[in-house]
Amino acid sequence: MFPREYRGVAFVVGLFVIVQVGALALVPEFAASGYQAVENPDNPANSVLYVVAIVAMTGLMLAAFRYDFDGAIRLLIVGVSAWLSWYVFSAVVPPLAAAVPAVAVAVGLLVHPEWYVIDTAGVLMGAGAAGLFGISFGLLPALILLAVLAVYDAVSVYGTEHMLSLAEGVMDLNIPVVLVIPLSLSYSLLDGESASDEAADVGADAEVEGDANADEEVAADTDANAEVDDAADAEGEGLESPEPGDRDAFFIGLGDAVIPTVLIASAATFSPAADLSVPLVGVNLPALLAMVGTLGGLLVLMRWVIRGRAHAGLPLLNGGAIGGYLIGSVVAGVPLLEALGLATFF
Repeated sequence: MFPREYRGVAFVVGLFVIVQVGALALVPEFAASGYQAVENPDNPANSVLYVVAIVAMTGLMLAAFRYDFDGAIRLLIVGVSAWLSWYVFSAVVPPLAAAVPAVAVAVGLLVHPEWYVIDTAGVLMGAGAAGLFGISFGLLPALILLAVLAVYDAVSVYGTEHMLSLAEGVMDLNIPVVLVIPLSLSYSLLDGESASDEAADVGADAEVEGDANADEEVAADTDANAEVDDAADAEGEGLESPEPGDRDAFFIGLGDAVIPTVLIASAATFSPAADLSVPLVGVNLPALLAMVGTLGGLLVLMRWVIRGRAHAGLPLLNGGAIGGYLIGSVVAGVPLLEALGLATFF
């Protein structure tokens, strides 16, 4: 691995940690503000409906790209970015004041969508979406969601490959559907090759499995966020990749950060495990080990990405999150049925 690839991996890990910690910090504020999107967060049907919505949005987005409605999709994602950013900012300032930085995020994406603007918007979206999902999905629905989306990601990448054309269309829009990981200080997303060209160059780096999925779950988000989620699936598999040292940037889907963080936020909200003494965030052992498991899966994924091999992200990331959560639950003394959210059914 080249030194700049090491820096890139460290940058990816840092972005994931910010999304995770941000979601945990937002969960108490979101819960206190009544932002829970469903009446019964323990209903497994919530996950099923969400997955159906993702599939439907995938078809709609593919049709939109085919018939040249790219601009409408870009405006939709920018609007979702502002909407989720408002949720995040409203947790620390009055709602009216929160509208100012939220609008600034949208303006930045429209007038100067450089990589650092996209990554900033992506982190805000990711933390906000994961926090909203975390208080809206109980333990069983969250586990079902992660398991089904991991399978869906694998099928769409290794089987049907239908996400490839979707990702290619979304990448050129320069919107926070993906996190951009520059490998040099001089890198500019707005100069030279388009994002889709660079994604093709790095192969699996364009792994964008669903970041906006998280939004979809929250009522009005349903439409907008599924787009991000779907785009995330297309990791650019099967594309030629250059030598590692020739890469200028990596691309990884915002959904790859959001979806496993849903379980982390759900565990922090609904697990009966005792909270740990961590400043500023409410976290228990199941949530903490779910974070560790996600980051472990991320390191394995990035190792494959750096080698130029295309892989679906969510099987590793969600698998790590679920495994870490279950280990943390057992160590914390939570009965397995209760950790799985099945205790109420027996």
